[in-house]
Amino acid sequence: MPVRRLNNYVYCPRLFYFQWVENIFQESADTISGSTLHRNVDAPSRLDDAKAKALGENLPEGSRLRSLRLESEKLGLVGVVDLIEGGADGTEIVDYKNGSARRTSEGEREAREPETFQMAAYALLLREQGVRVTGASIYYAGDRRRVSIEITEDLLQRAVNAVGEAKALAASGRCPPPLKNDGRCLGCSAYPVCLPNESHWWSRVRKATQNDSQLDFGFARRNEDEVRDRILDALDFAAESGKRMPTLEPPRPDHDDGEVLVVQKAGAQVGQRGDQLVVSVKGEDVRKIPGQQVRAIYLYGAVQMTAQAVDTCLELGIDVSYFSPAGRFLGLLRGLPASGVDARRGQYRLFDFPGVRLQLARESIRAKIHNQRVMLMRNGEVPERVAILMAGFRDATANARDVTELLGIEGTAAALYFEQFESMLKGSRGMGF
Repeated sequence: MPVRRLNNYVYCPRLFYFQWVENIFQESADTISGSTLHRNVDAPSRLDDAKAKALGENLPEGSRLRSLRLESEKLGLVGVVDLIEGGADGTEIVDYKNGSARRTSEGEREAREPETFQMAAYALLLREQGVRVTGASIYYAGDRRRVSIEITEDLLQRAVNAVGEAKALAASGRCPPPLKNDGRCLGCSAYPVCLPNESHWWSRVRKATQNDSQLDFGFARRNEDEVRDRILDALDFAAESGKRMPTLEPPRPDHDDGEVLVVQKAGAQVGQRGDQLVVSVKGEDVRKIPGQQVRAIYLYGAVQMTAQAVDTCLELGIDVSYFSPAGRFLGLLRGLPASGVDARRGQYRLFDFPGVRLQLARESIRAKIHNQRVMLMRNGEVPERVAILMAGFRDATANARDVTELLGIEGTAAALYFEQFESMLKGSRGMGF
């Protein structure tokens, strides 16, 4: 297990489970800048005989070993120590972190608990090599200074215990519950996947729901008493959550900070040159954009893409969507997805139930028609009868007996929506949809 996963576990067991067991890792500005900082330190080097001898004899004062990779079968850990220095009293280790140190009530800088456990794990790895660590510190790039950590026997034992707990959690196959009203969620890159408030709500719903062969969803129809009870339960939950100052943000969309590259010119080609994606027409470059700034590419009609550009998109996680000249979706080029093993198994189990499939479809179409109605009412000039009809189609989805009937409702509502679509385009004349 990588030492950085121990950091995750101490920070939040649920984050650890997502990243180590399910292999779900969400990039954020903080994680990207942190990775860049570590790349700038040095490329990892393995512990060879020369390095082992130097460590065993204690590094001379002032000497340094950078980015040393260590592993232990006994502990089941592997990690890269950013910097090992020879000090006056013995060996000292340094780790590089993005951001700033935490401040105490007196304003003093101190390392966070997950980071102290990470440093303790490095000390344990070095101890197996016969090296006694006499000092440790973390260099915070935001502060541009080091913060010392005291490596005690108590801290080392707690780190060993945490490693055992993390491994036991991974072996259990049960994702732990999210933190509740905890400020740590604000800075967590996995927030869009974890959804702590929503997860707490649905865990309460599941406990209150009786087992059913078709399963029971929060949006399924109920009699008036059941609906009233659920509303009161929701109000209780909201009141309980509101006793403290709110700390959680709304869910943040994943990878919403990049650009979408749309190519429609017949005969155009998307290529790759260095770290840039290049769009050319008849050999002439018409657009250059760094690959890191792109989150999706849409290709319409006879547009080519080079093998090098395809490789770059797969490596950077850029989705490439193919459309016909008229805009009909044809397919999607996407790299290997995050595993999400537990979620996928649960989804497959749910879709064995026809009632579940129908209920999910009902809710999706209901939401779609509701959104169409809202768009027309906000941005268009539609007769009242249209708004009433759209509301009727929306509500009729709850009573659809099968998917065929549901498709009929969806199609009729869509025809009415596009009949009024022109009213939302200011200054349009005679445009048909």
